[in-house]
Amino acid sequence: MSAISERDAIELPLPALKQEELFPIREVSRLTGVNPVTLRAWERRYGLIQPTRTESGHRLYAMSDIETVRSILGWIERGVAVSKVGKLLAKQAAVRVPETERLLPLPLEDWQNCQLQLGGAISRFDELALERLYGQIFSSYPLTVVFQNILMPLWQELRAQRDAYGQTSEWLFLDSFLRGRVLQRLQSVRGGTGERVVLAALPGDCRELELLVAGLLLGNGEGPISVLAIGQPFDELPLICEKARPRALVLYSNRSPASDMPRRLNRLALAVECPVMLAGDASDLLQDTLEGTSIGCLGHDGQSMRQRLQQLLAGKLDT
Repeated sequence: MSAISERDAIELPLPALKQEELFPIREVSRLTGVNPVTLRAWERRYGLIQPTRTESGHRLYAMSDIETVRSILGWIERGVAVSKVGKLLAKQAAVRVPETERLLPLPLEDWQNCQLQLGGAISRFDELALERLYGQIFSSYPLTVVFQNILMPLWQELRAQRDAYGQTSEWLFLDSFLRGRVLQRLQSVRGGTGERVVLAALPGDCRELELLVAGLLLGNGEGPISVLAIGQPFDELPLICEKARPRALVLYSNRSPASDMPRRLNRLALAVECPVMLAGDASDLLQDTLEGTSIGCLGHDGQSMRQRLQQLLAGKLDT
C-alpha cells in the first residue's frame, strides 16, 4: 500500500459513499474478483444475490450486493460449499440486535479510507503513526466496527498477500502491534474467581490475534474474559474448568470444524460443570448439528456473540 503523508492524516467523519449508487456487473467483478459468469450462477442457481434489472435486462448491483458477494467469498474461503452459503447468510440477516445496541450503518468507503491510511503507516513501518491512527479510529467508531470492519479485514488482506516481497514483514508488523494492544485491553479488565468466562480455540488453524479479538468482542472491552493460549489441549479443558471454575467455557474457531467435533463437544459438556458454548464461524456451521444439545451457539458477529452469551448465562435463551 502506498504511503500517506502527514497532511493526509485521518480526519473523521470521513466522506460518505452514496449507498443508492448502482454498479454494472463488470464493475462488481473488478471490485470483488469474481467473474461475471460466477456472479450470474450465484444469482440463478442459488439465489444468493438479487440485482435489479434495467429495461433492456442488464444487471445493476447495489453496494449491499457487493458486500454480500464478499461475504460469500469469505464463507467459501473457510471451506463452506457455495450451496450451503445461502442458509448462513439468512442466519446472519436474521440476527436481531436491541435498538439501544444497534450500530448506525457506516459507509464502506469510510472503512476503506481508514484502511488506506493505516496501510500507509504500515508500509513505512511507522509505529508512532500507526498508534496515532489507531487511537483516532477508536475515538470515532464503536469497538465492534473498529475490529470487524476496519482492522481485521486489513490484517486478513495483508496475510493473504504474503507472497509478495515485503508483505510478510508488513503483516507481522501489524499483527504484533494489534496483539499488544488487544492484550493490554483484555488485561485491564479483571474479575474475581468464578466471574470470568474462559475462551479457547478449537483444534485447527486459529491465529492468536483472531482469538484475542474474539475475547475482546465477547466482553465488549469491559467483561472479564480469560483467553487460553493457542495450542491448548482440548482434552485438558475439563481440568482447567475444574481449577478455574469459570462462569462459562467458550470454544472459538473461524474454520470449518472436523467431522467428529460435535461428538467431542458433547463429551466435553458432560465433563465440565459450567455451560459450554461455541463462537465464530464454526458456531454458524454447526448450529443445526448441535440443535437440541446443551451446547450454546453464539454466532460470529461481535454484538450477537456478546448478547447471546449474556442471555445464555442469565438463562434467558435456550441452547
